[in-house]
Amino acid sequence: MRDAMKKLGGDPEKINPLVPVDLVIDHSVQVDQFGTSAAFAFNTDVEYQRNRERYVFPALGPENLSAISVWSPRHRYLPPGELGVSGQRGPHPPSEWNVTAFPDTLVEPIHTVMINGLGVVGWGVGGIEAEAAMLGQPVPCSSPSRRL
Repeated sequence: MRDAMKKLGGDPEKINPLVPVDLVIDHSVQVDQFGTSAAFAFNTDVEYQRNRERYVFPALGPENLSAISVWSPRHRYLPPGELGVSGQRGPHPPSEWNVTAFPDTLVEPIHTVMINGLGVVGWGVGGIEAEAAMLGQPVPCSSPSRRL
């Protein structure tokens, strides 16, 4: 996209998500070693050797796009933990507001229900809808139908 923008005479730096994005690579580490203090490091090293391509491409995101954070297994970042970080990235009220609660929203393909416990309204979507939201497109929300 940046190459196309440059070719058309535009600023390639404008190609960036419009909202903060956390890309979490989880549920992937096999257990080859356990019961030792070195097991986590060993298992993640083997994971990176086995699936190098899975980690190389996403690592380019934060290097080239300012609104993306990538969380891999080496961060010891598991789904319940990702919610705490994702829930902190949104807007915060100005200090002069003196409020105890400031609702936020989150569009996420997974773990949506759990984010509600942090006071963040999570809306579960598919991957395509999440990508569209990153680029500023509206996320269609269907409402429950009422039967008369």
